Amino acid sequence: MPAALATDRPDEAALLPAAQREALARDGFCIVEGALPPDICARYREALERVARFDEEAGWRRRYGYDGGENANHRIWNLISRDPIFCRLVEHDLALGFVRETIGWPALLSGSSANIVVRHADEEVLHCDQTYMPEPWAGPHGVNIGWCLDAFTADNGATRVAPGSHLRNRSHREGEPVPPMVAIEAPAGAMIVIDGRCWHQTGRNETDRPRAGVFNWYTLPIYLPQENWFLSLDPAIRQFGSETLLSLLGFRPQIVGRVNGLAPF
Repeated sequence: MPAALATDRPDEAALLPAAQREALARDGFCIVEGALPPDICARYREALERVARFDEEAGWRRRYGYDGGENANHRIWNLISRDPIFCRLVEHDLALGFVRETIGWPALLSGSSANIVVRHADEEVLHCDQTYMPEPWAGPHGVNIGWCLDAFTADNGATRVAPGSHLRNRSHREGEPVPPMVAIEAPAGAMIVIDGRCWHQTGRNETDRPRAGVFNWYTLPIYLPQENWFLSLDPAIRQFGSETLLSLLGFRPQIVGRVNGLAPF
């Protein structure tokens, strides 16, 4: 894979911009504009359109439980198996830099998905991504890296967050007042980093065009991944994936998941 898109050396991940590091610590999210050049971003957008179109034609589209109302967004799961080009986003130097900064290394890729926000779909349920992990939390147990394949705006369903909510170190409680929310507005090609504790939701799309984003959710290696890679992963990725990718998918265990006490490779 091109060096600009992937790395086999997570210890040599790109130097993180100081302003974004500070924003992530303060607000629970940050935006890195220009992470994907326009031509590369367009390639990912075209690949996602192809997968989404197949889902519609084949009847593979399924409803996601956290989406509100009947007019649900188009979710695509196990994205790296649908087109291996998306493996490059999983291994992007900048993404892995924020993974190491937030939860350390080794880490697991818990899920790789796309969220295509359709016209007038209802807002997603307010949640944080590590809500299924036992409380109390002493820090982030995961980090979500989002890729804006379209511009994210307040009008087209940009992810909405409660700045600083990650510092509460707990999930939002049912019936609890919703704190002030802001839309993460970013141009196409930007990367969004969301602390696993940050309260957020997909916004409502009031435009006539769908808004596409890719989200890769990384966690500490003590948690089972949300996607069962051992059952669902395209065998070609298992055969040809980099050492970094295979580590993220659990095929190069370094802490748990060993065989007879030893690493199985």
